[in-house]
This record gives sequence, structure tokens and C-alpha cells, in this order.
Amino acid sequence: MNLLVKIVLLITFGVLNSFLYVQANSLEYDGWLNIALYHALDYDEPTKFTLRGNVTITNRNTGLASVAQEPLSLQDRNKLKRLAQENRLYRLQAHVTDSDGVTTFLTSSKACALAKSQLTDVLWVSLDHTGTVTGVTQSVSNGNTNNCLDLTTSDVDVLDEFNTDVYVKHTESAPIPDTASFIQKMEREREARERGETKDNRSFFAKYWMYLVPVVILLLISATNPEAGQQR
Repeated sequence: MNLLVKIVLLITFGVLNSFLYVQANSLEYDGWLNIALYHALDYDEPTKFTLRGNVTITNRNTGLASVAQEPLSLQDRNKLKRLAQENRLYRLQAHVTDSDGVTTFLTSSKACALAKSQLTDVLWVSLDHTGTVTGVTQSVSNGNTNNCLDLTTSDVDVLDEFNTDVYVKHTESAPIPDTASFIQKMEREREARERGETKDNRSFFAKYWMYLVPVVILLLISATNPEAGQQR
């Protein structure tokens, strides 16, 4: 009976993993996503977010995306320059819209790094096995981010438009267990036990340790307390 229960559980687990794997690899090719980007540039009003642009993912399976972003005005460039010089964070809100509604994610990077990279960044969009967005993360690659006090007017003038790459990351499915081979092995072992072909090749101690250990403990107790025996 126990063997039957184990077999049923293994089959159920295998079928469930197979279903999740198929579902993760059969996302709708026309499943769209729209991500509205808002950034906080105002040093004096850190909770104020203004529109930066939009990202449209037309194919969740392949990650095909198009990006349309607003160029920075002179005022916005100076705001970003101040954030960089003050070693503050550049914060980005991503409002994800799909067929289920709108979900907001918050990500950030060093304003100095963004300025030094001339507004070049990467957006990582993470999807679970159902194709639902679980996170939007911005990353900026630039090695010299320790000091932005030397940003000049000419450095700020080139901070005109964002150059953004979008990558879609799918959740990797867990490996599907080979339940068929395991069940066959269990069946062979059960049949061998029923025919009496299975031999116990364990050592003497491995077979009878549960009987030997209490005896050893009693002997150790007696050896460490000889006076108790003399008093009796």
C-alpha cells in the first residue's frame, strides 16, 4: 500500500512539473506588455515623478520590444547633474500594464553612473512561468562613479536622450524527475523481496546497532561511577 501511495505521488509530481514546463514555454506570441517609465529628477521634491517614456513588449516569449522615450530638457539635465554631484540615486518607476491591470515597480541606480554612461542603461523585465511580470530592474554599467563633482556643462549637454536596451528574463522551470525509471526500479526491488532474492549485505554493526548502543552506554555509566556500585 505504501508503495502504491509513493507511486501515485511521484506521478502527480511529474505531471505537475510537466504542466508548468509546457505552460512556461507556450506563452502567447501576441501577449503584449506596456511599461510606462517615470523618473524622479527633482532633488528638492524626491517624490515627484515625471514621464520618461514607454516600453512596449509585443512578444513575451522572444522579448521583442520597442522603446520610445522623451528627450531631456535643459532643466532636467541640470536636475540630473545635481543628483549626480550630490551622489544621490536616480529612481525609476515602471508602471506595467497588461490584460490583468497595472502593476508598479520601483528601481534605482547611481545618478553619477547614469550621467557618466551618457544615459545608457538596461531594463530587465522578469516574468514568471505564467508570463506575469514579477520585477523591472534598471542597471547601469560604468566604472567611474566615485566622483561626479567634475561634471562640466559640456558633459551635461550631451545628456539628451536615453539609450535603453530591454531584456526579458523567463523563470527557468525545475528539471522534470524521471519517475518512470524510479517506479520500475521500485517494482523490481519489491518483486525481488517477494521472491526472497534480496540479501542483506550490511555489516554486523549496521544490522544490530540499536541493540549494541544501549549496552555500551550502560557500561560507560558503570565504569565512570564505581563508588555507586560499592555502596550498594
